[in-house]
Amino acid sequence: MKVKSYTELLVWQKSIELVKLVYALTKDFPKREIYGLTSQMRRSAVSIPSNIAEGFMRQHKLEIIQFLFISLGSCSELHTQLVIAKELGFISDEQLKHITTNHLFYVSKMLRNLIKSLKKS
Repeated sequence: MKVKSYTELLVWQKSIELVKLVYALTKDFPKREIYGLTSQMRRSAVSIPSNIAEGFMRQHKLEIIQFLFISLGSCSELHTQLVIAKELGFISDEQLKHITTNHLFYVSKMLRNLIKSLKKS
């Protein structure tokens, strides 16, 4: 079955879920962080599905892969920002573990597998 839209990609769907989780997680951050860590985390999260979508619309496989790597980089940025949020006391160890283990690392793994698959084809 050929994918007709990026919205059919499970990795895109899961990354949208991740965005919603990050927005919910950051809504209670200190107001002084609205232009700092809150904004950075939200932008990193939004970048993941956005780059999947942009890559999907490209005509060449190498361009698609490039945008998937950008999404993967945004996953790493978000992970770092989540660790910083935990270190600053904005989120708990449990919240960090939940979002990274159940969501972020899952999306990262899916992206790596998609990149590997595209490189083989």
